[in-house]
Amino acid sequence: MAAQGQVRLPEGGGVTRLPSVGVVIPTRGDRPGPLREAVEAVLAQDYEGELALVVVADTTTTPGAVAGAGPSTLVVLPNTRTPGLPGARNTGIAACDTDLVAFCDDDDVWLPGKLTAQVQALRDVGGEFASCGIEVEHGHRRVARLAGAQSITAYDLLRSRMVMVHSSTFLFVRGALWVDESAPAGQNEDWDLALRAAKRRPIAHVDRPLVRVRWGGSHYVARWADRIAGLDWMLARHPELAVDPRGAARVYGQLAFSHAALGRRREAVRWALRTFAARLAEPRAPIALAVAAGLVSAPTVLSMLHDRGHGI
Repeated sequence: MAAQGQVRLPEGGGVTRLPSVGVVIPTRGDRPGPLREAVEAVLAQDYEGELALVVVADTTTTPGAVAGAGPSTLVVLPNTRTPGLPGARNTGIAACDTDLVAFCDDDDVWLPGKLTAQVQALRDVGGEFASCGIEVEHGHRRVARLAGAQSITAYDLLRSRMVMVHSSTFLFVRGALWVDESAPAGQNEDWDLALRAAKRRPIAHVDRPLVRVRWGGSHYVARWADRIAGLDWMLARHPELAVDPRGAARVYGQLAFSHAALGRRREAVRWALRTFAARLAEPRAPIALAVAAGLVSAPTVLSMLHDRGHGI
């Protein structure tokens, strides 16, 4: 392992070798079908380096989809840290004894060549954190979401959430970063992790869809109070989010929409006005006001956006 988190070729018997990778898949154990697909897609990667897979169950029972199955590189563990997604991810990181760590959610699927391309991208720039493009699947529709760049900076992530910088695309040097377990209900822990990584050095990005991200089945999708708490947490943790007008308007607009979804009209209007003040052209403010006025429902808005590969 290189100093300061850089990826170098490890030496083995005088011959350079590819860095080993530990893949962490957190699960609640209630999606056995998608979990098995996620596991099989990881194990089907053409990566020629050492690969280990850790499934972390955030429940008291072992996921039936992988229990007692798979090669010796697959381990199933209970979450021994803070209950929830951040604790499960950190349990997996702690269980890995590899050069790199990668994440994959239990309802997402890695596409062929994902790992090889990202490791090469890290080696090319001597980086410590990589992402890639995604293919958003919602119902029968699939939409590619690309960054249009081979590098993602902290400034990029302050102006936009950069949906393609998704947790299931993360590959990073083990020990360089840990997930913040104080994230309320696990909200925005992935955005926070990527932003902290980008503040250290730019994220190496492979700009083609190498992960299929399935929207619509997440247990976070309708937890509006949790979303509000998560956005408040991000604003407190990264105050620079409120500095850039475009980035601030996006967050304020999300807060307006979440309050509207909960029927909190006064709070929705208050945040919508803050959104307009930051950036008049931000579309989330009028959408939030339409939801607050009862002209359209929040689930309808989300479904329309997800069909196009976008979120609120």
